[in-house]
Amino acid sequence: MELQRNKVCGIDVHKRFLIATILCRDGKKDTQRFSVTLEDLLKFRDWVIENGCEQVAIESTGIYWHPVHSVLEGKIDLIVANSYKIKHTPGRKTDVSDSEWIAELCLNGMIEPSRIFPKDDRELRRLTRAREGYVKQMTQEKNKIHHGVNPSEWTKS
Repeated sequence: MELQRNKVCGIDVHKRFLIATILCRDGKKDTQRFSVTLEDLLKFRDWVIENGCEQVAIESTGIYWHPVHSVLEGKIDLIVANSYKIKHTPGRKTDVSDSEWIAELCLNGMIEPSRIFPKDDRELRRLTRAREGYVKQMTQEKNKIHHGVNPSEWTKS
């Protein structure tokens, strides 16, 4: 079992905002909403650090967790949690209760972190995936030419 923390933060992240709840072992809660602009994300980071959070947990919701991860990386212990593993619990219907639930799981060491590659490796993976996509697209276009597909039909496939 993971080490239990005394003060943590749980984040429910969305496209344009995030809801963060700081939860203490004694039951005290503080919930705030932040936009995902760089200015607000920096305010969020400062809020978490000023409150003495030992760890922050965030769901890996699409790509929305990336900016939060970027501002917290190297500043505080951060867990990116598999959203499937923490979302499938009944009774949580609001963003606030989601962030509280994530904080509670984090407080009790019940979140298995997702694998996040080091910064250099993430960039290499992004470039490699982009290249693979371009090569696939180029091959599809070549195959259309070789198979005698009428150019007016190229955009249909």
